[in-house]
Amino acid sequence: MDRPWKLFFAIGIIFILISGVLLLLNSVNIPKLPGDIVIHKKNFTLYFPIGISILVSIILSVLFYFLRYWKL
Repeated sequence: MDRPWKLFFAIGIIFILISGVLLLLNSVNIPKLPGDIVIHKKNFTLYFPIGISILVSIILSVLFYFLRYWKL
């Protein structure tokens, strides 16, 4: 690879975009689906969204299937 700075620049942009999306999702009230795991302790809360992860996976799979089908 001649210019590794391009790879680092692309990874940095991806991290910035992911951070922005996470900040936006934090302000939006995402519904809790069945299958989501929530553990409350005295000074600790763990929220593991299995239901939302499955839903996002299905949506992305269908999206990428149609993008490949239409060759965009």
